Amino acid sequence: MNPVQLTRDLVRFNTVNPTSHEFECAHYLGKYLEDLGFEVRYFEFSEKRTSLVARMKGSGDGLPLCFTGHIDTVPLGAADWSYDPFAGDLDGDRITGRGTTDMKAGVAAFVLAAGEVTRNKRPAAGLELVITAGEETGCHGAVFLAEQNALSHCGAIVVGEPTSNYPLVGHKGTCWVNLVATGITAHGSMPEQGENAIYKAARAIGKLENFDWKGCRHDVLGTPTLNVGTISGGMNLNSVPDKAVFGVDIRTIPGQSRERIRSDLAELLGDEISFDEIIAVDGIWSDPQGAWIRKTYGIVEEVTGVQPEVRGATYFTDGPILSRASGNPPTVILGPGEAVMAHQTDEYCSINRLEQSVELYRKIALDWCY
Repeated sequence: MNPVQLTRDLVRFNTVNPTSHEFECAHYLGKYLEDLGFEVRYFEFSEKRTSLVARMKGSGDGLPLCFTGHIDTVPLGAADWSYDPFAGDLDGDRITGRGTTDMKAGVAAFVLAAGEVTRNKRPAAGLELVITAGEETGCHGAVFLAEQNALSHCGAIVVGEPTSNYPLVGHKGTCWVNLVATGITAHGSMPEQGENAIYKAARAIGKLENFDWKGCRHDVLGTPTLNVGTISGGMNLNSVPDKAVFGVDIRTIPGQSRERIRSDLAELLGDEISFDEIIAVDGIWSDPQGAWIRKTYGIVEEVTGVQPEVRGATYFTDGPILSRASGNPPTVILGPGEAVMAHQTDEYCSINRLEQSVELYRKIALDWCY
């Protein structure tokens, strides 16, 4: 199996979250890994929402190296695609389709690299591949694995999310919150008899546009961000609306207190607005001067010709959840996809980057395992 073919095979599984499930895709990968000698276990956080953990135990006492990635994708969006999003078509240097960049190419690459490393002999230090369901809507698969104590203590983690094969040592966290304004309904011709929830929501949204983070900043990841992404309210045009809900996406920096964020929001918005937290995922940061991170930087420079600088990502991953469950080892985000293509219409991944990532993962695993 080559990385282009495996990526195309994975893209042909419709794993759009939340309308489709990951069961068939997970079992396809599990069978492939079992044939390579990995011990495979499956975990469902709900019906057919399947994650898998594949282990190749080492012959020595060293902690295993973990590779991780998710197999669910976001929906296609409203725009028409130029390609069949579930065909994995080839177009020059590109594999096209939903999930190519985010992040089935990354999963294919580390699965094949792990197979190459373990094909001829048992490694001294083991490998653990954690392939998750339900990442895109809040890391549900990873959370379930942590709750089930399904993960080993690992010495290091590679998250194969899209980075154009550039190593990132951290990323922001996220907190998704629905903010709710309530009022009193009345006939639209007598608005003075009611209390308009949409007006309350509008006043609150205006206050949020330039939210003050009070100097909260990370040297590399920058400041937290806040975006109002959704709004809904009212039942019909000719009634005073008694409820309005707007969704807020907050991107946090490592170590930032969610309780403090909630307190600051409550102080700003007052008692007209109530809170309903949807998900919260912490950020992650690894010491860029740590021995394994420096060694990984060296491998990246050797393979790509680019000397890495210390960088992080704005998006979130399963990394923080899996890291806590695995003993908080150093973690790097490194994958073949292009971050700017994630969630886009006509998503694609470069074949050159895909093949390069197999070599990166192979060298990282060889360095660790032998």
